[in-house]
Amino acid sequence: MLKCYDCMKNNSDAEAVSVCISCGKGLCMEHTHRLDVPIWEGGYPIPVKVMDKDLPRIMCEYCRDKILDTGFD
Repeated sequence: MLKCYDCMKNNSDAEAVSVCISCGKGLCMEHTHRLDVPIWEGGYPIPVKVMDKDLPRIMCEYCRDKILDTGFD
């Protein structure tokens, strides 16, 4: 069974329920973070409108913080 990487670093033991889409670490519910990314429709190269539903992305805290810090300023 896949174990949570962050828990193992803290000398704990928890089963992973997801995998970080960026770095691939196994994550338990406590260490799983959801980032909803807007989806744009049509109009290449310039998007026309934002879709009603966002695209969920599951990430570890480190990757989420780095993406939010560098990509959404």
